[in-house]
Amino acid sequence: MPNALELSLSLPIGSLDAYQQAVSRFPLLSESEERALAERLRRDNDLEAARQLVMSHLRFVVRVARGYRGYGLADADLIQEGSVGLMKAVKRFDPDVGVRLVSFAVHWIRAEIHEFVLRNWRIVKVATTKAQRKLFFNLRSRKKRLGWLNHKEVEGVASDLGVKPETVLEMEKRLYAHDAAFDGHASSGDDSGESTAPAAYLGDLSLDPASRHEEADWTVRSQERLRAALETLDARSRDILGRRWLGEEKATLGELAAEYGVSAERIRQIEKKALGSLRGLLEN
Repeated sequence: MPNALELSLSLPIGSLDAYQQAVSRFPLLSESEERALAERLRRDNDLEAARQLVMSHLRFVVRVARGYRGYGLADADLIQEGSVGLMKAVKRFDPDVGVRLVSFAVHWIRAEIHEFVLRNWRIVKVATTKAQRKLFFNLRSRKKRLGWLNHKEVEGVASDLGVKPETVLEMEKRLYAHDAAFDGHASSGDDSGESTAPAAYLGDLSLDPASRHEEADWTVRSQERLRAALETLDARSRDILGRRWLGEEKATLGELAAEYGVSAERIRQIEKKALGSLRGLLEN
């Protein structure tokens, strides 16, 4: 399926009002016209048929995108993402199913807009699972007033969507939380002028003497334990592990097999057994 550039939509750039006026001038298709174009696209991969199907439904994309203005994202971006969904729908549309393209495309248009909203609404993702995404958009649309939901409203949303009340409350917290810059200029609210940005109270321990000494001590102890564990292995197993894992140039199974006069599979078995032994010693 061609992308927006390949379709050569030839729509005005820069003015959203001009764009909306332009798409409204494309004629709506009758059911027979729509079916004929869809059949041409499926049968002959006719790009002109695809272009006409897309152009005739762009006004519907604009209408759907307007419903997502409350997320603080640019209308042009929402329309663009919805147009991508429309093109995906045109590619998959089967006229023999018996539904009009507009009914089929609404799922794809909204899906692309949903993905865009979730990617850009917050720096940190507010919804990652399918259930969380459903709750995110339903909770936004069900809010009838400003402020937090009361207990009855929480129970109602949870019942309607088939989730726990705790899940509704958690999503509500995510919805109304604000992104904070690490080194922002937020004030604590008193006369001290002290900043409450994370940079003001999260310390950098990378150069802390105690932390560096602890890390160095842990490294030395780990190396000593590894050397002691290796000494418990037989010479062949120790040599294979050293050349397979500890050397700068790692030997292959084939090279070691030729040297020891055994198969590569046998070398792999020895390596696996030795690693298991080391793991057991180091975990104790």
